[in-house]
Amino acid sequence: MIGLVPDAWRRAGSVVAIIGLGKSGVAAARLLAREGVRVYASDASDHPYAGEAVEALKSVPWVDVEIGRHDLNKIRLAAGVVVSPGVPPDAPVLTAARHAGVEIVSELDLGFRALAALQPGTRSIAITGTNGKTTTTALVAHLLSAAGLRATTAGNIGRPVTDLAMTNEAFQWLSLEVSSFQLHDSPNFAPEVGILTNLAPDHLDRYPSADAYYADKRLLFRNASGQDVWVLNADDQLVLQLAQGVPGRRVLFSLLKTSDAWYDRANQLLRLGGEALLRRDELQLLGDHNIANALAAALAVHEAGVPAPLIGEGLRSFRPLPHRLEPVREVDGVLWINDSKATNIAATTVAVIAMERPFVLLLGGRHKGEPYTSLAPLLAERCRLVIAYGEAGPLVEQDLAGKVPLERGSTFDDVVARASLTARPGDAVLLSPACSSYDMFKNYEERGATFRRLVEAF
Repeated sequence: MIGLVPDAWRRAGSVVAIIGLGKSGVAAARLLAREGVRVYASDASDHPYAGEAVEALKSVPWVDVEIGRHDLNKIRLAAGVVVSPGVPPDAPVLTAARHAGVEIVSELDLGFRALAALQPGTRSIAITGTNGKTTTTALVAHLLSAAGLRATTAGNIGRPVTDLAMTNEAFQWLSLEVSSFQLHDSPNFAPEVGILTNLAPDHLDRYPSADAYYADKRLLFRNASGQDVWVLNADDQLVLQLAQGVPGRRVLFSLLKTSDAWYDRANQLLRLGGEALLRRDELQLLGDHNIANALAAALAVHEAGVPAPLIGEGLRSFRPLPHRLEPVREVDGVLWINDSKATNIAATTVAVIAMERPFVLLLGGRHKGEPYTSLAPLLAERCRLVIAYGEAGPLVEQDLAGKVPLERGSTFDDVVARASLTARPGDAVLLSPACSSYDMFKNYEERGATFRRLVEAF
């Protein structure tokens, strides 16, 4: 059986470095300290959560915490490095560790290894892809739980995997959202079921090319065996190509054709093989992309042993997640929709396609490397106005001005106020930024919560 932590980490004088002190970094520090491993935990950020981490860890023995910088000398001399989910593979601190020959593992990998040692009966469904990960992860856990199985979400949604490893709770299944960053440094990660929702260029501000990003996504299959099951998007050729030659059984979902799970558009039914799961109007999620997410989750849960009728019941009771095409409220005939989680062009494209009424689009934040020009043809039919804002505002204006009606906003309050003045009864206002939030906000959740607060004040 694999050990909970590498033997080298326990040796006298050894120190393990943890990079990033969000909730995952804090949980990893606690797990290692419990195992008698000395820890140097650092975060270069001065965000408020870093102070919360200091408070959370100050009474934990074996842990030395530093905020506002990374001590590269300590990291180069570490027995190993544990990296938190939001830290990209090209971060200078990780580059320094690699050049020093230090082993780097993700918090996901550490937690998975610990669970394998402490709770060997726990099985995992891992969800990755460019878009739809979080909703699909939540759907999987909801469907498993609705069928009476002990299941929870973890990874980039829910609790850190290392936190789960320290509890006395026993789960039959984990629904794990995993990012390309996490997969990059997860040599021990081996889920029994994997879902690849879709692929499109993303994180081009941190990857040298789309191919490099896809290569990290392919690490989902790194430890694939013949007993594993891979749930793949039959409508996405990049997904199918990425999974070529991978050991295990493939099951496919599709919006366009009969498949293992598919959308019968003529009869407005979601189907699992020959069985109808539910009518489209019974699924409380906007957009065709969410039909695809539901089909992917249904397939994965079916592979976990849940029969189709229970899957259908679970899909009926699922509700939209915050910040993902979330209807906030309707005011004077205008529907306000929070899609703050749309941090890339592909996600905003999906949201725009889902709009069935004229809309005002709030577009901007911190640029992630892709041009906005591909949105122009999609906006021509229904978009009443684009309001560009944030650091990316000038680039949005450069790419879309003259192709769609466009204004520049200043503060976020100003952006929402401009949208309120423009939208007419029967319209929607869609916050789907296609950018990260870090120019104005701590994360996309804070951006979405601010949007909700402003809308609820009308």
